[in-house]
Amino acid sequence: MAVAELGVVVLDCPDPQALAGFYAGVLGGTVEADPEDTDWVDLKLPGGQALAFQRADGFVPPEWPRADHNSQQFHLDLTVPDLDAAERAVLELGAKPLEAEDRSRTFRVYADPAGHPFCLCAR
Repeated sequence: MAVAELGVVVLDCPDPQALAGFYAGVLGGTVEADPEDTDWVDLKLPGGQALAFQRADGFVPPEWPRADHNSQQFHLDLTVPDLDAAERAVLELGAKPLEAEDRSRTFRVYADPAGHPFCLCAR
C-alpha cells in the first residue's frame, strides 16, 4: 500500500512566472499565480498533471554533461511526435541545446531558460 501520492513536481528557479510561461509554451496548460505571491507559480497541464515553480534566490543551474552525473539533480522527459519540429519550437521559446547534435538518437537534451536539463524524446 502506498504511503503517499505525488502532488506536484516543483522546479526551483530565479523567476517562477517566466519559467512557468516557458513550460506552458512547451506543454500547454494554464499558468496560475497569486498576484501577491511572486515566489510560487503553478502550471496546470492538460490531463490533470501539474508543474510548480518556486523562486530560489541564488539558484545555480545543474551542469550538463557531467561524467559522474551527480549534479544533474533530475530532468523531464517530454515525448513528442516530431523531434525536429519540437526542437524548433523549444528553441524559439528560449531553450538552449545541451546534447542535440546526434540526429540518429531518439532523444535530444536541452536546458530550459533557468538551466534545468530536459529531453525531447521521440514517441
